[in-house]
Amino acid sequence: MMMTNRTPILFLNVLIIATCGLIYELLAGTLASYVLGDSVTQFSLIIGIYLFALGAGAWLSRFIESGLARRFIEVELGVALWGGASAPLLFFSFAKLSYFPIVLYGVVLIVGALVGLELPLLMRILKDNLDFKDLVSRVLTFDYVGALFASLLFPLFFVPKLGLVRTSLVFGALNAGVGLWATWFMRPLIRGGVAGLRVSAVVILSLLTIGVIKANKLTSLVEDDLFADEIIYSRTTPYQRIVVTRGRAGFQLFLNGHLQFSSADEYRYHEALVHPAMALADAPRRVLVLGGGDGLALREILRYASVEQVTLVDLDPEMTRLSAAFPPLAALNKHAFDDPRVHVINADAMIWLEENSPEYDCAIVDFPDPNSFALGKLYTTRFYRLLKQRLAPGGAVSVQCTSPLFARNSYWCIIKTIETAGFSVRPYQNAVPSFGVWGFALARRAPFDPPVTAPDGLRFLDAQAMASMFVLPRDLGPVPVEINRLDNQALVRYYESEWKRYD
Repeated sequence: MMMTNRTPILFLNVLIIATCGLIYELLAGTLASYVLGDSVTQFSLIIGIYLFALGAGAWLSRFIESGLARRFIEVELGVALWGGASAPLLFFSFAKLSYFPIVLYGVVLIVGALVGLELPLLMRILKDNLDFKDLVSRVLTFDYVGALFASLLFPLFFVPKLGLVRTSLVFGALNAGVGLWATWFMRPLIRGGVAGLRVSAVVILSLLTIGVIKANKLTSLVEDDLFADEIIYSRTTPYQRIVVTRGRAGFQLFLNGHLQFSSADEYRYHEALVHPAMALADAPRRVLVLGGGDGLALREILRYASVEQVTLVDLDPEMTRLSAAFPPLAALNKHAFDDPRVHVINADAMIWLEENSPEYDCAIVDFPDPNSFALGKLYTTRFYRLLKQRLAPGGAVSVQCTSPLFARNSYWCIIKTIETAGFSVRPYQNAVPSFGVWGFALARRAPFDPPVTAPDGLRFLDAQAMASMFVLPRDLGPVPVEINRLDNQALVRYYESEWKRYD
């Protein structure tokens, strides 16, 4: 039956289908990267499985020989249900099930196969209204335009404004709305009654709408199982999931589920990170902090009267604004971001180093552990060479380097990579109860002796503790490792293999 006057509406369907389909793919890839790490591997697997599933769905469409409009609506409702529920389902599965990857890839297969069914069915519905060449060109054009919309809006709007769970539910509701709408504009093509289809669409749309309204509650239910203590602050940004919990000993910050610090003992970490480099730099005036958006390294740097300017470069604006949004953190970092000497830049640290040329007397490198390739690049020879170019003569650098006990290969990979970049390096370690034995690197261009003094008034570090940090027991000693370069990311492989033993 001809539907010439409704052809534009069907092409609008193509646009919506393409947008929703790619959103579900991006949701699965992002969620997998958040909870499993190694974003390159996870996105590669998700994309590969999803594309395979699209092909499988397109192949299965050949077996649908009649009732195309009815089958299209049924498939659309299936996409709405499975795609819309995908993010909350996957979050619950990660919290409750040991075989989460099976559920993850299974959901991607199902959603991909259903989306793969949609376009072939629509093209067959449209074939009586257009020449084949016009049909193919227009369908593919709207398909690719929809994909562009999804790829632009997902990181820029949906994730930061709605979060993963609500985004999933919103697009599921959109698919359900299209399915319900189709029962009217495709009515001439549907044999028999449509009451069942409309009831199904309304039920699915209602459930997903309730989910959108209760999305924060759904997320809280999942995260309550993932974290031992009460969640008192959470936010999803374009870059990460920020969660703050509160226990008997204080509060803890987690990024993408990984502990960054505990307020009970963070001073042992930050005093060890900052003061050796500041002492070695000898009354530094200009200090660079890379990472450290919590402001706790800033607190230690600002103790020095010689400091005239501190530049902090952190990718995520929500991280550097966390002190303002969460007053206990501002109290813990002693309102460091309010100090007029502090200048905050929200940018990728590697790109910023490539584009800026001021010199600094001291640099504090406080990135999260290299659990993904996006972070691994910040531990490469290329990064450290860029950093060396920004150091004044006699300038000093300290770098957090993960645990030399639990991730010995990772630790020494970082040390050897810094040396390969042209630094003289002294490895050191400290015990932080929340993390265990933790490792650092102190570096400058020329060979040097470790500092032997520490500022007065610190809670942990004194001259004796300073000296003991640079003594590494035999079980923390050097091991043969590869150098971490942009083209091999050996560090990420070391890190994944070592830390997964403790998951």
